Amino acid sequence: MNDTALRPGLAALSIIGGMFTLGITDNFVPYISETGSLWQFHMVRGIMAVVMLGLIAALGFGVIKPISWRAVMGRSLFPATAMLIYFGCLSVLPIGVVVAGLFTAPMFVLLISVVFQGARVGPVRLGAVLLGFVGALLVIQPDPRALDPVAFLPIVAGMLYAIGAVVTRLWCAQEGTIALSAGFFAMLAVFGAIGLLVLPAGGPTGFDGFVHRGWVQLTGAMWFWITVQAVGSMIGIALIFRGYLIGEAGHVAVFEYSLLVFASFWAWVLWGQTVNLIALTGMALIAGAGVVITLRTDEAMPVRAVKVPEEAL
Repeated sequence: MNDTALRPGLAALSIIGGMFTLGITDNFVPYISETGSLWQFHMVRGIMAVVMLGLIAALGFGVIKPISWRAVMGRSLFPATAMLIYFGCLSVLPIGVVVAGLFTAPMFVLLISVVFQGARVGPVRLGAVLLGFVGALLVIQPDPRALDPVAFLPIVAGMLYAIGAVVTRLWCAQEGTIALSAGFFAMLAVFGAIGLLVLPAGGPTGFDGFVHRGWVQLTGAMWFWITVQAVGSMIGIALIFRGYLIGEAGHVAVFEYSLLVFASFWAWVLWGQTVNLIALTGMALIAGAGVVITLRTDEAMPVRAVKVPEEAL
């Protein structure tokens, strides 16, 4: 990347715009989850996204065909599973808690690089990891007398997303963003189809039934909200990708944490969800830890978008 082309202010605004968009669209999921199916949502949205990416590639803005199908689909297993958990949790947990769990991903990347890749990490980043996991516990606030494993699932999503980031560098360094994004959405569509084949049609009513429902009748309202979510996600991810193209990754990545603010704000506006002071403190610790790790790491990791490898530019 040519340093003379960097525009840090515009890059930061692009990242913030992307996070603002995702903060809104992720809050539309309850409109779907009350009567819809998680699996149907992912299958339909995934197909929509792949079609849109195909049109973008056809217009000359990238290549959708991967260099290695095996590498791209193998890599896609991890972020797709993370997003499966993420959207499933949105129906039963406050969105701020779910987003905070996903943003533990940079900490897991650091731990993976130390344990499995022999990376050497100084006390500052190790301290940031410990601080981040303290923050995660403050967000979850586990009660030993009534421990709910669901509360830990967003952190599992963060761990899976971190594994996906590591294998992206190992397996897909020559792949372009369109191909990686298409593989991700295609894998989500496959997961959705599998869920629909396994689960019987219909299912429990209410938000808690989102994960347990099979095929349900797609009403006009559901088509509308799934389309809004798909288009909004693509716009948000495009803005994030643009930010990484015109800014230094280590500097612009810190602005991704604005999603914690936007998601929580829109959850309060649309659904009346509030987060107590202890959880807010935990979110601040997670964000602070992520910022420290990002600023002290040579290669920053986007949490909600694929960063195009410099070799592919």
